[in-house]
Amino acid sequence: MSAQYEIFDPAFADMIDTTTPPEMIADGCVWTEGPVWLNDTLYFNDIPNKRMMKWQPTHGVSVALANSEFANGNTLDRMGHMVSCEHGGRRVIRRHDPEDLNAVEVIAERYNSKRLNSPNDVVVRSDGSVWFTDPPYGINSDIEGYPAENEIGGCYVFCAAPDGILTAVATDFDKPNGLAFSPDESRLYIADSGAIRGASFPGIDYDLPHHIRVFDVDGTTLTGGAVFAEITPGVPDGFRVDQAGYVWTSAMDGIHCLAPDGQCLGKIQLPSQTSNLCFGGADGTDIFITASDKVWHVRSTRRDAAHQHANQPSGDPS
Repeated sequence: MSAQYEIFDPAFADMIDTTTPPEMIADGCVWTEGPVWLNDTLYFNDIPNKRMMKWQPTHGVSVALANSEFANGNTLDRMGHMVSCEHGGRRVIRRHDPEDLNAVEVIAERYNSKRLNSPNDVVVRSDGSVWFTDPPYGINSDIEGYPAENEIGGCYVFCAAPDGILTAVATDFDKPNGLAFSPDESRLYIADSGAIRGASFPGIDYDLPHHIRVFDVDGTTLTGGAVFAEITPGVPDGFRVDQAGYVWTSAMDGIHCLAPDGQCLGKIQLPSQTSNLCFGGADGTDIFITASDKVWHVRSTRRDAAHQHANQPSGDPS
């Protein structure tokens, strides 16, 4: 399959520049993840190669960190610092300098004195709390982490308060994965990718979860949890919510654009399995997509809902 667009609703053509095919801007990796736009630079992880890469429009692709400890999802906090989930370190960290391995602050690494599994994806709420998922992918094999036992007894979704208190906010997931808040932060979307076991275990079991659920949020209490959308082919991995409440999610065949009612309006179709995406670029409307060994760029008219709450330094226009 070539890189192209599939339109189910005319509104999709107003969101994406469908006259220009997706542009491949990076390749030669193994499994790309965690795209985030910071300081006029796209950072992303190449998990099995245990490194963080960067792409700049004028300089192309280079290595940002030679040892990223199998880092997966990245986001920005309200001051424009990168927040990363480490599979290898089994922790969530704040990077004060994204290219300095030692300039980090630990946000969360233990729950009830036991090590986390392998934090996977992360989002920061406007009150500074850090919400993240903790599936077992990094402890299942040595491809994207270090084999180990699950110490905490499950795969949970957590909230780390600004004072460091860690709360398990959802405990009924198989393998929680991507997550994002609605524009007003009253709802939280969480992916369950239980249908796949990870890099060492090919195949998909569609009898297991491959959907996004949505919860009402009151402080650190989540209620509801109905299935918002079931994703096929593949599973939902990382995703973003734009400022109008549309959900842009990864899938086996590219990126699916879902309306607030869960209807799929169109797809950015790519030739390999996608893992995540972010909004960025000069005005925050470019979409960068990590897809297997490559990274793709698409122009849009959308912006990330999370960015409207940020207080980022002037060097980061996203």
